Amino acid sequence: MKRASVAEGLDLYLPVSTTRPAHALETALRAAVVDGRLPVGTRLPASRALATDLGIARSTVSEVYSRLAAEGWLESRVGAGTWIAGFPRQAQPVATQRQSPPEYELRGGLADAGDFPRSQWSAQTRRALSEMPVSAFAYAPPEGATELRDTLAGYLARTRGVAVTAAEVLIGSGFGDLLSLTCRSIRARGGKRIAVEEFGHERHRRIIAESGLEIVAIPVDSDGADLANTQADAVFLTPAHQFPTGVPLSPERRRAAIEWANSRDALILEDDYDGEFRYDRRSIGALQALAPDRVVYLGTSSKALAPAVGVAWAVAPPELLPELLRQRNLSGVTPSGLHQQVLARFLDSHEYDRAVRRRRATFRTRRELFAQLLAERSPDLRPGGLAAGLQCLVELPNAAAEERTLAAARQFGVALEGLADYRAPGGDPDRAGVVIGYGAVSSARASRALALAADALANGLSS
Repeated sequence: MKRASVAEGLDLYLPVSTTRPAHALETALRAAVVDGRLPVGTRLPASRALATDLGIARSTVSEVYSRLAAEGWLESRVGAGTWIAGFPRQAQPVATQRQSPPEYELRGGLADAGDFPRSQWSAQTRRALSEMPVSAFAYAPPEGATELRDTLAGYLARTRGVAVTAAEVLIGSGFGDLLSLTCRSIRARGGKRIAVEEFGHERHRRIIAESGLEIVAIPVDSDGADLANTQADAVFLTPAHQFPTGVPLSPERRRAAIEWANSRDALILEDDYDGEFRYDRRSIGALQALAPDRVVYLGTSSKALAPAVGVAWAVAPPELLPELLRQRNLSGVTPSGLHQQVLARFLDSHEYDRAVRRRRATFRTRRELFAQLLAERSPDLRPGGLAAGLQCLVELPNAAAEERTLAAARQFGVALEGLADYRAPGGDPDRAGVVIGYGAVSSARASRALALAADALANGLSS
């Protein structure tokens, strides 16, 4: 295997043998174009430079360039160089049968990355780079950077009512990372079963199952999750704004959940994925504040900023922290130390608060618009749950109406998911509806997308 320099100092690995160099080079270049390592428009090195790098004759490279140019793979101009031209007609890869991606993204739980506060993040990145000591460029501590844990403790206490000190904060590389650590810690402590809400993220259930815990579905009604008579060692809840039905855990159910955990010596995993985004009144505070010794509070920056930030956090009971850190060390995964430092300053400067307020206003406007559009087209339907978060559930009379709505949405180019897509094994099979996610679509396309979603629901109901 020889290493060849490509134009402007780029490197390319080409399998060129010394016995048949021309054939090997020709084959290698074709393969590099087909598999995308050499995209159309890439400028190749001069024949002399490539020959030197590969240890073959210049005439061999020139011969190969000429042959590939004659076939349409390359384009050469005297004095200008040689470029990848594309696939000759007879060499086009066979297209696979696939549907075009939907034009409008309205699935639940997603936020628009297009309005990421680039300039503010850039300013805090420069600040972090100028202020960080040399030691901060080493591997971050397994529990997370001290600066971020300190700042997060203050932010979570102020905005979500979490009872927390910096010592109880653990930083992760994403929500799934911390959920996995927590579930593996429960399993290591002898736990065997975990209760989950009958509707929720299927990916979260996969992560939980992978940790070795058995999953038990619990019902969700207008008061939220019902833990009565549940036999489990832990429960995974979205109490502030149940995902995806949108209902909060009622005060009575909140107290019952704490009593359940105390009576069973169990843990509650609180997913506060969009608790900051209630816009009809004051946000519901974190369940964790009622029983800090029983609740593992989990949050992430992905909804307020973007998943690419790659930082999440847990506030854990002190007795669980040693096992969480042991599992962290076993996983070998730690979030970016630089991103932790930047996020700490982003929070400290209150840019995070401003980002949340901007998105809260955006989500409120979109939900109100969708409610209006739905009322015009289908007066019998309405968005369910709290005026909060990134999505709402529109309940439908039966599964047939759900399927018809989803089929109409596909025809309109709208990506939607039905309640069946969120149902855990053992969940209520008779409950039907469509989740309308208004967080991910861009502002320029939101009105059109929501109108099409309302049209799809009208079609599904009337067919």
